[in-house]
Amino acid sequence: MLEPIDIHANSDFLFQFIQKFGKLTRQEFDQLVPYFHMRYFDKKTILLQKGDVEDHLSVVVKGLVRKFIKVRGNEITLQLATEGHMIQSEVSFHTRTPSDVILETLEPTSLISMDYQGVQDALEKIPNAEELGRLIISYMFIKKDSRYYSQLKSTTRERFLEYMNVHPHMLQRVPQKILASYLNIKPETFSRLKHLVRPAKDKKNTSH
Repeated sequence: MLEPIDIHANSDFLFQFIQKFGKLTRQEFDQLVPYFHMRYFDKKTILLQKGDVEDHLSVVVKGLVRKFIKVRGNEITLQLATEGHMIQSEVSFHTRTPSDVILETLEPTSLISMDYQGVQDALEKIPNAEELGRLIISYMFIKKDSRYYSQLKSTTRERFLEYMNVHPHMLQRVPQKILASYLNIKPETFSRLKHLVRPAKDKKNTSH
């Protein structure tokens, strides 16, 4: 489902998101706005199937999207994207090749998206768009490597506690089996560690 972006409801959200990567004037931002669209999906909707070519760069406005792969019959979760975080198959989008990952909503979800052709047009026509694009790509790869290195260096208990102390509400939003997969913890070990989590309070989710 593709609709023109709701400027009044979401332009400030999008502007603040983009400002995290590089300073963009409001005038430059207004030039970018026509290239974005809102997309809305129900819970348990497959946004991208394995073998499809990713055609969207997206930011979650509301909801939750899981990125995962299937390996020998098991589903391995690579990302859990909540409000204010980007979600897509980066390799498929940039190389225009079939995706190895699957994207699925875990909650009713709204996304702000730009399709591949829109990205190419924006890079060509809007000053500073290319620099902004490079900054976003750099951020994504740094974040991915940082998470990978952190998992390698931490014990199972440390990994569990670090994530749950920062994101306590994810226990209510995400099935336990999926959280265990994301943290690279066996489901039975995850269950044993749950008693270490203090009751969830009103905390804001940070980057996953």
